[in-house]
Amino acid sequence: MNVLTEAQVKDFNRDGFIIVRGNFSAEEISLLARASKEDKALDQAAIARDDGQGHPVRLSAWNHPGDGIYGMFARCRRIVDAVEQLLEDEVYHYHSKMILKDARTGGAWAWHQDYGYWYQNGCLYPDFISVSTAVDRATKLNGCMQVLTGSHKLGRVNHNLSGEQAGADLERVNEAKKRLPLVHCEMEPGDSLYFHANLLHCSAANESEHPRWSLISCYNTKHNDPYKESHHPRYTPLGKVDDREVLRVARERFQGNRDGGVVFGTFNTDRSAQSLKSS
Repeated sequence: MNVLTEAQVKDFNRDGFIIVRGNFSAEEISLLARASKEDKALDQAAIARDDGQGHPVRLSAWNHPGDGIYGMFARCRRIVDAVEQLLEDEVYHYHSKMILKDARTGGAWAWHQDYGYWYQNGCLYPDFISVSTAVDRATKLNGCMQVLTGSHKLGRVNHNLSGEQAGADLERVNEAKKRLPLVHCEMEPGDSLYFHANLLHCSAANESEHPRWSLISCYNTKHNDPYKESHHPRYTPLGKVDDREVLRVARERFQGNRDGGVVFGTFNTDRSAQSLKSS
């Protein structure tokens, strides 16, 4: 099913990203925000990665979407059908993560490409898309994502360790910045940013009084099934759900009828922490 316009597909292919405004309703995103910020399991499973400047970046990650509120966001047709439309293939859930960029303390993410990490997982092609949905308002002050427009066409750039993060080769990043427009992806809660696995992106530290949490779901194509095992799954059929399930499950989350907590997949917290340099 085509959920994006021809113009949106064209923009994505040219720029490496698109922002879909109002992808989720005010009620859907407010319930997600409440669920995630009250979720003790999410908080306890969070790990911190130093940004090289002494500031931690906290995140929680899981491989399998599950049937709770997070799973409905990752499995709903408005997301998955759009990703399949852009990649022209069936996709499966590679992993999801909640970025917990708290007020005044949330650190920066170095310039990187997602495929710069996932290449090591046995994936031959950069045929992935990540979808970042704003849980809080994302602004320049609270460290919104920055992207280099069209940088997905550069191919995979070598990555080196910076602090506790793997960052793209800064010589190439700096040259790319001279030639490609830099965009700050400011978003309102419920907006979704779709971006290619080779798109160079980063985010600054949160220097504001406002948190910037975001839910990022990452999808791999069926034809790009990894040739070896890693900490993220090989091809596993993804059970899409109708869009209305997002709100139904989100409402039930607070009616005591469903456990909406995170499903962290088959790897334990220690292994996930070790591997998130390459997530």
